[in-house]
Amino acid sequence: MIVKSVEKKEKNTALLTVEIEKEKFEEAILAAYKKNKNKISVPGFRKGKAPLKIIESMYGKSVFYDDAVDAIAPEAYAFAVEQENLNTVGRPAIADMDVSDDRVLTLTFRTALYPEANLKQYKGLEAVRPEVVVTDEDVNKEIELVRNRNSRLVSVEREARMGDTVTIDFEGFIDGTAFEGGKAEKFNLKLGSESFVPGFEEQIAGMKIGEEKDINITFPTDYAPDFAGKDAVFKIKLHEVKETVYPELDDEFAKDVSEFDTFEEYKKSIADKIRADKEKAADAAYRQEILQKLVENLEADIPDEMIEERLERMVEDYAARLQAQGLTLESYLQMMGVSIEDFLNSGRINAENQVKVTVALKKVAELENIDVTDEEVEEEYKKLADEYKLDIERVKAVLTPDQMKTDLIMTKAENFICDNGVKLKEPKKEEETAKEEKAEEAEAETEAPKAKKTRRSTKKSAEKKDETEEKTEE
Repeated sequence: MIVKSVEKKEKNTALLTVEIEKEKFEEAILAAYKKNKNKISVPGFRKGKAPLKIIESMYGKSVFYDDAVDAIAPEAYAFAVEQENLNTVGRPAIADMDVSDDRVLTLTFRTALYPEANLKQYKGLEAVRPEVVVTDEDVNKEIELVRNRNSRLVSVEREARMGDTVTIDFEGFIDGTAFEGGKAEKFNLKLGSESFVPGFEEQIAGMKIGEEKDINITFPTDYAPDFAGKDAVFKIKLHEVKETVYPELDDEFAKDVSEFDTFEEYKKSIADKIRADKEKAADAAYRQEILQKLVENLEADIPDEMIEERLERMVEDYAARLQAQGLTLESYLQMMGVSIEDFLNSGRINAENQVKVTVALKKVAELENIDVTDEEVEEEYKKLADEYKLDIERVKAVLTPDQMKTDLIMTKAENFICDNGVKLKEPKKEEETAKEEKAEEAEAETEAPKAKKTRRSTKKSAEKKDETEEKTEE
């Protein structure tokens, strides 16, 4: 094989022209003949027994060219890439094919090249890291969720109240006619859950056990077309009222729901967990903004093939996650009312950004001589195996050492730009700024009279001093 030419094109693409000698091409043709001869019928010969020359005379010399080229093209492309020391990305395509009279094959491949990258700046990038504040409201909200999960329903002999869970029979009528789906018996409903049409639950509040009642409602205008805006009457019978009983927020509660002996210890642990979660979220937000700033400083002509390859992987991953839930990508998009074109277009934007982040981080690693040792690779394999409770060899089968090394280098590069970034304070909200300004104004108003009083007192003291001095002189 001979590389005849390498022609660089726009957007980091290139045309590689490779010449394959006659003998090698004829070997590929012979292999294609042996693979396909049993499918070809030739008069006077049993299937699979017709010689190559006979088949070529009947169907033309090029009858096996396509299969021969398909077999030989990967080797020819790999040879050209290695020979010219090219850093290619994506899958190549055959742009042209020519066979000379003496069967010398010339293939021209169109391929994408890894882009040359330049970073205008990658140190000292500025990004906001949200301020982490844990309020009593945050803690109390989390405790209330746990308290609700540990609550119980108790039957009570009184009228229904909002917040109770009631058991009812109901049947709905529009213009005196019962409608489909508007009837149920022994139905459990939490009053205030807003499970029913507005006004329905509020009218059950106050009913007594065994009481029957007609309630009137109007369906919202954005309801199902058959009901939207229509008046309806529901006949209700109340069977049971259950009150939600919540556990006391004391030491016993803490022991029941946690490993702590006192409520104060439990409350502190909740606050610590919320803080840790908020710190993690704040770090993630900061890192994401830093990466975006890095991309904004990237100068590189990204070939379309890189973006399409990343998009293809993203779609495959998304489809695999849906399949694990028993859904196909097509059925999911249909349920969501999204066309495959819109789905791919929105994904393409994300894919392009991911590619740019990868190119930028690789450039950072190059500029800062960031590398990973074999020991670090092994340590990461062990960490993943422990985390997912898998045999380490199984992890290695999924992630090759080269892939693992690349991932770790990218992580180190990301850590480098984040560690060397500038963390900005989160801009204050308008209401916070307004509160501070009012507080400052109020403080100024309270301090101003004191200042005047001090000046007056100083003046009087000076006058008295003068008078004393005059008397002393006399």
